[in-house]
Amino acid sequence: MKELTEVQKMMLQKVADMAKMPTEGAYNLRLNGKGFVRHSSEHIDIVPKEDKPGIDIYVKEGTKGETVSIPVVIDQSGMDDLVYNDFHIADGCDVTIVAGCGIHNCGCDDSKHNGIHTFYVGKNCHVRYQEKHYGAGDGTGGRILDPQTVLYIGEGSEVYLDMSQIGGVDSTRRYTKCELDDRAELQILERLMTHGEQTADSEVDVFLNGVDSRCQITSRSVAKDASKQVFYPRVQGNNQCFGHVQCDSIIMGDAKVRSIPEISANHVDASLIHEAAIGKIAGEQILKLMTLGLDAEEAEQKILEGFLR
Repeated sequence: MKELTEVQKMMLQKVADMAKMPTEGAYNLRLNGKGFVRHSSEHIDIVPKEDKPGIDIYVKEGTKGETVSIPVVIDQSGMDDLVYNDFHIADGCDVTIVAGCGIHNCGCDDSKHNGIHTFYVGKNCHVRYQEKHYGAGDGTGGRILDPQTVLYIGEGSEVYLDMSQIGGVDSTRRYTKCELDDRAELQILERLMTHGEQTADSEVDVFLNGVDSRCQITSRSVAKDASKQVFYPRVQGNNQCFGHVQCDSIIMGDAKVRSIPEISANHVDASLIHEAAIGKIAGEQILKLMTLGLDAEEAEQKILEGFLR
């Protein structure tokens, strides 16, 4: 196993809940724009691309209970990293994919990572995809993350996306696109916190093409100081289907938040719902926690933690 610096270990832990790379299973760590360490398992093959930066992950038919970890760490100022990762998940699989990027920038130049992830999910699969973004470092250069996630979900499959930006990212533009076949189900949970003058834009396109396809999109965000957020989820019902979009935001200070849910029905049996709410923390919530011994700042933090959980 190659050695990581203490900063790299810290960033890896932040984005992938690991203090070090696992010693078994399938994993791939990308460090400063290059593959650092890679390991395939009996049922999961990770193969470097030959025509562009990135990897192909092949999950064999019937694979159950396995996890693939593919974190990215950048600690070089001025790095501009673009990577293409494709997931080929055969029929009947039950797998978890842990991804995410941590940028530690102590320099004066912007550091960027653009991860383009495409999923080809077979029939009757259960897939959980967890992605975290984190930025740190005391440099003046920006920490910029612009991820793209594209999913083609096969008949009878269930996919859960848990995507969060846990702090320190100056600018992010996320795009997610999903197409669902018959009886496919999709859940998206997106959690975001911004502060200072950070900006975050997120666009989601879901196409419910299959009979009895379903989706649930939930966005929870907190905007502090002078930060700006835009969330634009779009669900299109093209068959007998069900879709629900829920956007909840807490706004603080001089922040600005735009929530623009859009639903489009192209079939008489498409059932689609959207909800959006933006507001501040209620004073009685803080007072209630202060009666339990917390000060105002601690009470506020507890409320925000619970909201983003």
